Amino acid sequence: MQKSSKMLRSTMLTMMVAMGVVISPLLRVEGLCPMAHFINVVCAVFLGPWYALASAVMIGVIRMLFMAIPPLALTGAIFGAFLSGVFYKLSKGSLLAAVLGEIVGTGFIGSIVSYPVMTFLWGRHELTWFFYVPSFVLATIIGGSIALVFLKALSKSGVLTKIQYKLGGPVYDLGKHTMGD
Repeated sequence: MQKSSKMLRSTMLTMMVAMGVVISPLLRVEGLCPMAHFINVVCAVFLGPWYALASAVMIGVIRMLFMAIPPLALTGAIFGAFLSGVFYKLSKGSLLAAVLGEIVGTGFIGSIVSYPVMTFLWGRHELTWFFYVPSFVLATIIGGSIALVFLKALSKSGVLTKIQYKLGGPVYDLGKHTMGD
């Protein structure tokens, strides 16, 4: 990867973290943060699974430290962000696969991992293993749907290809659009 691509990737990661922190309070109630899932999917498609994971961790830590959000800020984001990027990559660029990765990772894995974290670290002993599944799945469907509409619009206009190309990552729809500026 070229030096300019690394700098652009770092800059994009920083922007995604900043946007994630700023927009995460929108539509948020405990256990339901759809805008975080929007950021996860967009970051996964733009930058890949490892950057999406890094973004989710940074956003979660910032939200926990400065917004008094419980550990759900991490358990409800990191698995979906990573799997969104993995599913996108394995599918060779399916935006729907990226959204499904977010739903599986956060809606199911993250929600179930949240039980022991919230029970043993946060003292919420009234919870069950599946307590967070409905709200996490709903949040991922809402945020993932918004991301899907956004990314499809970028793809249709050719902007998604240009962003991915500039960032030095894999570009999956080369035949549809030219690389131009």
